[in-house]
Amino acid sequence: MTQARKPYPSDVSDEEWSLVVPYLVLMREDAEQRRHDLRELFNGLRYVIRYGIAWRAMPNDLPPWSAVYQQSRRWMDAGCFETLACDLRAVLRMASGRQPEPTAAILDSRTLRSTPESGPRAGYDGAKRKRGSKLHMAVDTLGHLLALHVTPANRDDRAEVGRLAAAIQEATDESVELAYVDQGYTGSKPDEAARTHGIALEVVKLPEAKRGFVLLPRRWVVERSFAWATRCRRLVKDYERYASTLASLHVVAFACFMLRNAAILAQGA
Repeated sequence: MTQARKPYPSDVSDEEWSLVVPYLVLMREDAEQRRHDLRELFNGLRYVIRYGIAWRAMPNDLPPWSAVYQQSRRWMDAGCFETLACDLRAVLRMASGRQPEPTAAILDSRTLRSTPESGPRAGYDGAKRKRGSKLHMAVDTLGHLLALHVTPANRDDRAEVGRLAAAIQEATDESVELAYVDQGYTGSKPDEAARTHGIALEVVKLPEAKRGFVLLPRRWVVERSFAWATRCRRLVKDYERYASTLASLHVVAFACFMLRNAAILAQGA
């Protein structure tokens, strides 16, 4: 850090920083855009996601909001956090005794209520009775992020299977063979869309005679991943003007979750 300040709970730890810094260095230290400490810029991004503040509300002891925002855009546009998440996923899987790339995935979606910033692109989800955006996501059987994208909330989950399956195979070098889904993905069209990319869908059905909330085998993993995202106040609603920004901030959040686990693993090595 360039100057002493009281740390925030969202600040990156020394162990985490040693793992993430190679992914964030995009230019020489003497470049004009490097006037502010790279670690502090990353801390600013983490602060925004964790506490849900507007960019312009950046605390005065962090770099200026414009510098944090511009550097965050450079990182997201360069795909830094997608690469980080991919590498961390492989490390954490091997630490759990698994192969680096998964053979199974779990798909689901989550609807986020819109705000004035995101309202013009929002849709109405009749099932959830919400107007907003829908996050379509795939995770492995440990809950690590594989792929995600954002659509208006009125988009049918089944219509997004093909796009999600293609992204899964791109992220895993086409290692995934099976994807678990809920009953919202039944039908021939999503099944054919997944098979086009070499993935077979398996619908996890609600047991008969059961009512209310039921924890389904396999399916609970992706629900837990969604719950992790709600720890970040910026991701509780759709506060973004662009869907791509909302998707990118989710990738950053999941990369940070995995980064913390990888740092703990490195400390114990």
